[in-house]
Amino acid sequence: MNGLNYNEVNERIQKGQINTSAKDISKTKKQIVFEHVFTYFNGLNLFLAMMIVFSGRYINLTFIGVVFFNTIIGIIQELKVKKTIDELSIVMDQSVLVRRNGQDEIINSDKLVLDDVYTLKVGTQIPCDSAVLDGYFEVNEALLTGESKPVKKVKGTHVLAGTFVTSGSGMVKAEKVGDDNYSSELLMKVKKKNNATSEMKDAIEKVIKVLSIIIVPVGLMLFRAQYNANADISDAIVKTVAGVVGMIPEGLVLLTSVSFVLGVGRLAKKQALVQQMESIEALSRVDTLCLDKTGTITTGELRVNNTVIFYDLGYDDQKVNEVMSAFVDNGEEGNMTQAALRQYFHEEHHLQSVKFIPFSSDRKFQAVTYDNGCSYVLGAPEYLTTDTTILKLVADYSYAGYRVLMLGEASRIHRHKETYDDFVPMALIVISDIIKEDAKDTFAFFEKEGVDIKVLSGDNPITVSRVCMMAGLKKGDRYIDASKLPDDIASLSKIIDDYQVFGRVKPEQKELIIQALQKKEHIVAMVGDGVNDVLAIKESDCGIAMANGADAAKHSAHIVLLDSQFSSMKDIFKEGRTIVANIEKVSALYLTKTIYSTGLSLIFSLIGKAYPFTPFQLSIISSFAIGYPSFFITLEKDVDMQSKGFLRHVLNTALPCGLSIIFYVLLSLFMTSYLSLNMRTFNTLSYYMTVLVSFIVLYKVCLPLNKYRKAIFGICSVCVVVALVFLSKYLSIYSLFDFHSILVIPLALSSFIMTALFTNIINKMRLRNVIKQAKKYFI
Repeated sequence: MNGLNYNEVNERIQKGQINTSAKDISKTKKQIVFEHVFTYFNGLNLFLAMMIVFSGRYINLTFIGVVFFNTIIGIIQELKVKKTIDELSIVMDQSVLVRRNGQDEIINSDKLVLDDVYTLKVGTQIPCDSAVLDGYFEVNEALLTGESKPVKKVKGTHVLAGTFVTSGSGMVKAEKVGDDNYSSELLMKVKKKNNATSEMKDAIEKVIKVLSIIIVPVGLMLFRAQYNANADISDAIVKTVAGVVGMIPEGLVLLTSVSFVLGVGRLAKKQALVQQMESIEALSRVDTLCLDKTGTITTGELRVNNTVIFYDLGYDDQKVNEVMSAFVDNGEEGNMTQAALRQYFHEEHHLQSVKFIPFSSDRKFQAVTYDNGCSYVLGAPEYLTTDTTILKLVADYSYAGYRVLMLGEASRIHRHKETYDDFVPMALIVISDIIKEDAKDTFAFFEKEGVDIKVLSGDNPITVSRVCMMAGLKKGDRYIDASKLPDDIASLSKIIDDYQVFGRVKPEQKELIIQALQKKEHIVAMVGDGVNDVLAIKESDCGIAMANGADAAKHSAHIVLLDSQFSSMKDIFKEGRTIVANIEKVSALYLTKTIYSTGLSLIFSLIGKAYPFTPFQLSIISSFAIGYPSFFITLEKDVDMQSKGFLRHVLNTALPCGLSIIFYVLLSLFMTSYLSLNMRTFNTLSYYMTVLVSFIVLYKVCLPLNKYRKAIFGICSVCVVVALVFLSKYLSIYSLFDFHSILVIPLALSSFIMTALFTNIINKMRLRNVIKQAKKYFI
């Protein structure tokens, strides 16, 4: 029990018997560089660049410069954010109370060595496989076994890394450390958490996957067609590369990653540690926010207001104060209720605990037997007595917003059975929560944003309801006792929307409530700080924990609020919506090019005509109609989220404009053939119309216009006009002022009508059905 001495500790460190894992979850600098450089599309672009070098048309290598700078920007941004996150993530380092040389000291859990003796208490996530030396406590092993029922631990039993203590305390000895832990692989999964939902990322990845499959055969078909049409291998290479480069939305992939990375950095400055980037999108789409009362609506601090002693049953103030003072002295540390009781009850006593049942959220009581042979029970009144007079009094206090504990005497307690005999009430202890000052503003904000709030608490539902109403929760009077809820998801999902407040909720019920809401197609976030919130945090689409909460809650969450303030959720929510709204906006720019490039590549492969574009031409469009504006738009702040989903936005904007470009290119081909014009005229008409429609897309993306977006649109428009005037020779097209370009005028005048026509056609195709079909194939 005295632990290791320092010589023994150093010996184990030298042998590598220390609780560190070779598998680091956070990215290293090497990993960041590797992931940005060695990508499928970088490899494909490099191959295409080598083909251009082989052709000798070096001016068409401009696309590789964009790829290079995009990669560098991505690496720099992620490294900057990594530095910020590394500085903040110290809050996630779990501390343990270890005994060395007979003295207790606090160290990080990754400094534990084999055979170290350390203390476990409520809320601790167990850092390594250990043997119990002393104490009596309960451990939740659901994160490893899936079984949510707490497991009792006494001397001679064992605990596993990744589980967490729900009640009681004890001393344990490290049996395995680091990667030797039996649960090492499972622990990594626990720390990685469930993946946050990301509709946008999933859709982009599936689109990329499909393009990755078709791009090679389409490229080969296009090369064959271009070689037959031009009878010149250099021209065929250039035209083929143009078609393939246009199909790749590599800028969108990079922009999405960089936007998420920048979002992580922004949120870090707002005291929010994002542990999984996709959670930013998940949070932005949340329509239901579940939270515990304590630590979110209330400060987490409690105070005892008064006691109601049952004098008629033979008890008095002195007796109650003596018993309660002994209770708090022999009870658990780190519990807010315990802290409030300790502050109120501080009489001198000579009672020592000889038998103890720690508090459990499952049974709702704790019990103790003292050395004088007397036994006492403290817990929720409705779980301890059926006396209607007492319960009516409890209900009256609950309606007023108070929490009530009952103290009673028992003839005997059974520690291993966790039961007691012959309970007699002694007193009621009336406790009040302290409501956070910013709770009303926070509730009002989420109500305005259309986010439904549901409060899941282990306290009396009437008390919770009253506290919620005082804090400004709309419909806070719609409450239910969780003991009356059905225990299957199907039945629960039918009534889940009828209530805002759930009281007497057990940890496994919180998880079930989250699942029932998800079954109703709600996107759910869970905010919590205790061990009883862990299962719900893991199950939610976006789990959020308070930094001053339990270690298990922090490690299970996607986002940790470093200032532990519920009001911080407003800024985080707005930031998430801004990031996702901007990405959804600019996605139309990239995917328009992908749509028309893919369509035209297939068409010109089949008809055997010369492809109208070169890589240099597309670089101008990629720079001024897509790349630069998209970068600056994603930097914009305080943007309202307009779209209702990634695919919906793509179908509404990118598809009509992509089809319009395909239509005008084919119309230009028909006109040049019908009027016996040369191929330079065809290339000119095709290119000018593609530029024009691309700027129509940019205009749509900039709506609603403000000074910032007007400046972006105006500057990019001027730049592309200058390029068309002064670079027309290198673009292999006629200048804007050339006679041949006059044919563009009637086409340009009809472009707005044509894009509107395609938009109308797509909308009439029952957009929801189109999205469902797209999801079927792409998601």
